[in-house]
Amino acid sequence: MLLYAIGAVGITFAYEYYLILFFLAMLLFAAGGEMNTIMVMNHEIMPNRHRSKTMFFEINFINFGGLLLAAVALSSAYASITFQRLMIGITAIFILIILAYARLKIPESIRWLEEKGDLDGAEKEVKKYFTSIEDHSTVDKKTIKLPSIPLRLAVSIVMAAANTIGFGLMTYVAGPYFFPELTATIILVASIAEFLAGLGISPFADIISRKLTLLVSFIGTVSSTAIIYFTIPYWTSNLILFWILLVILNIFTSIGYLTEDTLKGELWPTPKRGTYTAIVRFVSIGSYIPVIFLAADLSIYQYMLFNLIIWTLGLIASIIWFTKGIETGKGRSLSEIS
Repeated sequence: MLLYAIGAVGITFAYEYYLILFFLAMLLFAAGGEMNTIMVMNHEIMPNRHRSKTMFFEINFINFGGLLLAAVALSSAYASITFQRLMIGITAIFILIILAYARLKIPESIRWLEEKGDLDGAEKEVKKYFTSIEDHSTVDKKTIKLPSIPLRLAVSIVMAAANTIGFGLMTYVAGPYFFPELTATIILVASIAEFLAGLGISPFADIISRKLTLLVSFIGTVSSTAIIYFTIPYWTSNLILFWILLVILNIFTSIGYLTEDTLKGELWPTPKRGTYTAIVRFVSIGSYIPVIFLAADLSIYQYMLFNLIIWTLGLIASIIWFTKGIETGKGRSLSEIS
């Protein structure tokens, strides 16, 4: 939280290029660390009947942030550097207030305290925040054969990398390339589609199958990307078709993103949950760095084909998980699946 505050204040008032980069890196570093903690903490402190939906809703606020930025970008005031800095400062203050309040009100993970042997601390947390707790002591963990850690890591990393690398094909690359005058509107429409898709599926996240949702979302994304690639002459000359394809693709990518981000934090043993979640995020997000340089010389058509290949790899990983993995949705207890 302290790093976030320093980075936000620094980038608001810095004017030198290297200082802006430095404070931006600090800001993103802090935000990335917070995200890892959120993904782990939610699974461990939420009741099983609400665990998935709360995770979906929380992650969907990233889509809401993108929607808000897209709406602001349409404003003529956004062209002003002073206005942009003011927005950063106001947003940072608002977020810091929420973070400080959350630090005071959110309980420590009882699961984590128990695993670390701090039973007294765990008991204090229970008495402080809960009137009753769910008892899963009778669960026979032997009835569920858990996939190996290497398999869980490999599948999670590939699906997460596909989401990271493949995200934004129509929104940030193809759309602005063919319709540069509509860039801000394209981003806004895509952000609305993503947020509404997340808002629509989140209430049902504890009911539906996590494995099936992942599979369907990747099938939808690969199919949409393939249609976009093979129909370039049609949607580049038909704006209505472009908007339809843009919305459909972003609905599937949003659902896949929410589901995959939920999965990557729930698969691991409690003592190592934070570590393995961080590994998946580090490798998958880091994989985008070499792609930036490797794809720099590709034509728009080559890049779209490359994007289709990346999503296909994610689909293969989702098929492997659908056949070899375990069900983590449908209200499953964290004790059963980790």
